[in-house]
Amino acid sequence: MGTMRISKLAERSGVPATTLRFYETAGLLPADRTSAGYRVYGEAAVERLAFIGAAKHLGLALAEIGELLGVWEAGACRDVKADLRPRIAARLTEAESRAAELATFTASLHTALEHLDALPDRASPCNPECGFLSPSAPAAAVGTRPVGILLTPSRQVAEAEAEQWRTAPVACSLTGDGLHERTVQWREVVDGAVRTSVPEGLRLTLPVERTARVAELAAAEQRCCPFFDFRLHLDGPRLHLEVRAPADGARLLADLFGPAA
Repeated sequence: MGTMRISKLAERSGVPATTLRFYETAGLLPADRTSAGYRVYGEAAVERLAFIGAAKHLGLALAEIGELLGVWEAGACRDVKADLRPRIAARLTEAESRAAELATFTASLHTALEHLDALPDRASPCNPECGFLSPSAPAAAVGTRPVGILLTPSRQVAEAEAEQWRTAPVACSLTGDGLHERTVQWREVVDGAVRTSVPEGLRLTLPVERTARVAELAAAEQRCCPFFDFRLHLDGPRLHLEVRAPADGARLLADLFGPAA
């Protein structure tokens, strides 16, 4: 029987009590119970949580971490190494792919900006001859969201028609443990973000190093909650993430990402 209550373990490990309860439900962190029903843990729980945290930092899903914990508990380092190596290699391949996409996106933006700066200033109204969007300055994309400098009227219409989030049902296919895990993932990745209001939603400003993880979570979120709209804007050392939702989904947006400052 352990002697450490959940509040003490949260203090020692830096992991919130709500996450500790979720880990127990997910089978990652077993707990003993006192006669009164309170959770208690032994010293090994601190080391176990450090292992879980390190595995999450590598991008492993909770199901994979559960499998890896079984190998880790067996005590043979060579078995942990053999199990972990292909998992890390797979994550590395994914990260390199995302890095290549971001590099292409950044190069496209540089090209578009150089093209824009080279255009002459005109006092007359803009028209297609201005050439703000031309074959030499293509729009880039993160995920499936088009990004450009200026939209012509026809592009604006096409963009409006593509905004399916406005008419998507305000419902999420994630439930139970899956919903809780996704919430924990978002709260970790947007921790410390500067929040400001935008029309129909919220802008979160984060370090640019989090771009890949934010893009990955945003893509997963739209698959289960299509009423959310995500837009990413790279601005030097900063990433601006804008999240929008229809009026009926405003409360869910605030619950997941927090209120604006």
